[in-house]
Amino acid sequence: MNSRERIRSIIAGKPTDRCGLWLGNPLPESWPGLHSYFKTETEEELRQKLGDDFRWICPQYFPDAYRDPEGLGMFMAIMNRKKPEQEGPLADCEDVSEVEDLPWPNPDYLSFDAPINVLRNTGEFYRASGFWAPFYHDLMNLFGMENYMMKMYTHPEVVLAVTDKVCGFYYEANKRFFAAAGNEVDGFFFGNDFGTQLDLICGPVQFEQYIMPWLVRFTELAHANGYQAILHSCGAIHRVVDRLINAGVDCLHPLQARAANMNAEILARDFNGRISFMGGVDTQDLLVNGTPEEVKADVRRIKKLLGPRLIVSPSHEALLPNVPPNLVEAMAVTAIE
Repeated sequence: MNSRERIRSIIAGKPTDRCGLWLGNPLPESWPGLHSYFKTETEEELRQKLGDDFRWICPQYFPDAYRDPEGLGMFMAIMNRKKPEQEGPLADCEDVSEVEDLPWPNPDYLSFDAPINVLRNTGEFYRASGFWAPFYHDLMNLFGMENYMMKMYTHPEVVLAVTDKVCGFYYEANKRFFAAAGNEVDGFFFGNDFGTQLDLICGPVQFEQYIMPWLVRFTELAHANGYQAILHSCGAIHRVVDRLINAGVDCLHPLQARAANMNAEILARDFNGRISFMGGVDTQDLLVNGTPEEVKADVRRIKKLLGPRLIVSPSHEALLPNVPPNLVEAMAVTAIE
C-alpha cells in the first residue's frame, strides 16, 4: 500500500496497514534546524526520510497564483482603502449597495500552471490541494475583527453580502482549479480558525448563519469533483464537529490538543468512527518541552484512541523553530510503527 492509497483509505474509513503521517508545514525558519539534524537538503528528501504520506500543494500561495494587472493581491484593492483610524476598510459599511461597488478580486486573473505541474510530479503521495479559502480571516480583515462580530447582530445583510463576495470568489477559484487539475488532486484541503482556546470565536447561532452555508458548499464542491473534504480549524470547535460531520466533512485537522474539549479522549468518545482525524500531537507544550519517550507515549495513546482513522500530525501544522528535531523524529517514528 503506497501513501496515496493509505491516506485515501484512512479518510474513507477503509482498512489500511497503519495510521498515516504528516509532518505538517514547518515555517521557513524551522527548516535549517530540521535539515541539519536529519542530514537532508530538500523538503521532499526530509519528508521521504520520515515516511510522510501527505503532500499539501496549495495553488493560492504560489507566486503567480493571482496576476492582477496592477500587481495587487487578491483582496488588496479593497484593503488599500483602509483609513488610518479604521480597523478594516469596511468598518463603516452599513449598506449592501456599498458592497457591490467594491473592487472584488477577479477569478480571470488566476493562474494554475505551476501548482498543477507540481501535482503531476508528486509521485505516490496523497495530494491535498485547492484554494485555502480563509474567508473567516478575510472578513475579519475587511471589517476589523470586533466590527465583524458586532455587524453580525447590527447589519446581518451587510455581513452576508460581503461573505458571499469573498466566498464566491474562492468557490469560483476552486471550481476552475478543480476543472483544470482533474484527478491530480485527492483531497480538497481548506480552512479557517473558528475557535479560541476555550470555544468558538462567534456564537453557535452566528456560526450556523454566517459560516455553515459556505462550508457546506465547499464540501459539496469537493465531493462533486471526486475529492475528499479535509477541513482545518484551530481552536476549541467541539460544539460544531457534529454539524461539520453532517455537512460531509471527511477529515478534521489539526485537533488542537490543549484547546477545550479537543483532546483525543473526548474526540474519540464523541466522534470516533464518524470522521477521520489529522493532527493531535500537542505543539503548545509536548513537542516543545517534552522528551522523546514522552512524545512516543503520547503518539501511541492518540493512535489507540483515534485510530485507525488517524493521520498523526502536530496539533499546529506550522512547526516553529522551538520544536526540537529529535521530538519530530520521535513523533514520526512512532506514527508509522
